[in-house]
Amino acid sequence: MILLSGVLVTGCSTHKKDQVKLVLDTQSDLGEGAVWDHQKGELIWVNITKKILNIYNPKLNHNKEMLTGQMIGTVVPAESGKMIVALENGLYQLDPQTGSKIFIADPEENITGNRFNDGKCDPVGRFWAGTMSMTGEKEAGALYRLDPNGKVTQMISKVTTSNGIVWSQNQNKMYYIDTPTRKVMAWDYEPETGNISNPKPAVEIPDEMGYPDGMTMDAEGHLWIALWNGSAVGCWNPENGELIRKIDIPAKNVTSCAFGDDDLGTLYITTARTGTNEEELKKFPHAGGLFKTRPGVTGVKTNYFKGEF
Repeated sequence: MILLSGVLVTGCSTHKKDQVKLVLDTQSDLGEGAVWDHQKGELIWVNITKKILNIYNPKLNHNKEMLTGQMIGTVVPAESGKMIVALENGLYQLDPQTGSKIFIADPEENITGNRFNDGKCDPVGRFWAGTMSMTGEKEAGALYRLDPNGKVTQMISKVTTSNGIVWSQNQNKMYYIDTPTRKVMAWDYEPETGNISNPKPAVEIPDEMGYPDGMTMDAEGHLWIALWNGSAVGCWNPENGELIRKIDIPAKNVTSCAFGDDDLGTLYITTARTGTNEEELKKFPHAGGLFKTRPGVTGVKTNYFKGEF
């Protein structure tokens, strides 16, 4: 394991340096979708363009790579012990032991040029995942909700790059990122129905900090956001939109983050090698790797998908 320098900054006061460690030097083209499976003690994450599902066990220091056959946008654990994956042409249930897949639905089967990207489960066990154009077309994607019974509903339309999504611990807010907007939108969320309404900006990312990508929440209700083209993870208070902290990561494009380990006190961070030129790779030779740090706060437990197919 390689120890790298990571500077911790806050808006008002100075903190000691964080230690940012390289966990896996995978040099992933597009590492993404970090989720901590606390029942199994494993970090699951993906390399989208290389069609790889990663299952990392920190106690064994072992990373299992599974080829999925399609670009994989994100993965979430299910209560059944299986996983739900958002692949290039739809949603599937996947058995992590055998790699076998069961097709669930493709809500965009009549749309060419799109693929699924990031997603997570809500507190009731529904899976939310969004799509995006693979050719950069604006507002070509959408956010979908997969219920445990297999029903798929479009929840938000005209999305460009669907990314980070989390729910408040009191279950009345959903926070969602469409990356090019540089905003985290707060939606009123009804856990009983899964309905969302009344979107308002909760966080706006300054241009100089890059673009918001994947996102997780800590036990204090703050949002930890991976910053594409920003070489950092930032922590914001969604109640007032203020930046609380910033941790520098030795990669240009930081893509997702998730709190893990037994105490949920380790922040695991995925990065991408794509979009990094040769000169930048000299500065960030481990771009595309999996990193971790101990920021002094803990996360919240992952929501699991409640259905089985």
